[in-house]
Amino acid sequence: MEFSLEQLAGILGGTVEGNPTQKVNRLDKIQEGQPGSIAFLANPKYESFLYETAATAVIVSQDFVANKPYQTNLIRVKDAYTGFTTLLEAYQQLNQAALVGVEEPSYFAESSSMGENGYRGAFSYIGKNCILGKGVKIYGQAYIGDRVKIGDGSVIYAGAKIYEDTQIGKQCVIHAGAVIGSDGFGFAPQADGTYKTIPQVGNVILEDQVSIGANTTIDRATMGSTLIRKGVKIDNQVHIAHNVVIGENTVIAAQTGISGSTEIGKNCVLAGKVGIAGHLKIAENTTIGGNTGINKSIKTSGKTLFGFLAMDLNHFLRSYSVFKNLDDLQKRIQQLEKKG
Repeated sequence: MEFSLEQLAGILGGTVEGNPTQKVNRLDKIQEGQPGSIAFLANPKYESFLYETAATAVIVSQDFVANKPYQTNLIRVKDAYTGFTTLLEAYQQLNQAALVGVEEPSYFAESSSMGENGYRGAFSYIGKNCILGKGVKIYGQAYIGDRVKIGDGSVIYAGAKIYEDTQIGKQCVIHAGAVIGSDGFGFAPQADGTYKTIPQVGNVILEDQVSIGANTTIDRATMGSTLIRKGVKIDNQVHIAHNVVIGENTVIAAQTGISGSTEIGKNCVLAGKVGIAGHLKIAENTTIGGNTGINKSIKTSGKTLFGFLAMDLNHFLRSYSVFKNLDDLQKRIQQLEKKG
């Protein structure tokens, strides 16, 4: 698809410096820009590429001031990174809008329904009594179990598995290989040392504008719902256990694991490999650094937490009792040194 710079500036709410009639047909990194492409400059570390790039146009922020001459056209917007993100979203939506209809072979139960402008890829499976909204895209080899509801504009990529009774809101994205609604880890220990399976009869609910990364798993609730609130963004290879609640606009990076019945507040940030024990509550606006283990509730909003090293449990507990008081101990030592 080809657009003039004037058209793109209109989409982005920006202005063109240069020739507004020139056209672009692809997106490039600024350091790799070629004629016919558009790039962006948001990080000052990449400014040098502006003076070398062959891209037809570069998106920059309104307050950007060039230090050298350049050959490309500029599109000035309020924020360059946000502007380019908007452009990527528009590009993706245009591509997906072209996906309409049904590829065969595929299965769609007679009791299910799908809104207009939808797409079902080859070898996809849609179970009984499902309700799929307008513009829903189901890529090839995706599995949708019985009684699943999917809101308008949501996209289920290839190979994703959506178990029965799952509810997915509008404008959600489920990436390849994700599993939504599999059984939670529920096993009751028996007197003979074996474990008895506890049936998981709840479901998973994803509110609007949720993104689930590739190969991420979200377990169905034992009873009730595992709940992912509006605007949550979850990376690849994350595990969310049964009955977990994730608050609005929280972001979770790869390889994080959240144990059963834990509640995460809104606007939290969980970096890679975070581990959170079960039945905890994490206050809103909490930031948790990579490889951090959380084994107790965080009750105060806005905290930043980091660090957890494995060692013998008894040794760790004794060491931690000292470690958490090191600041006070240091002050006491300094006071004693002054007296001495």
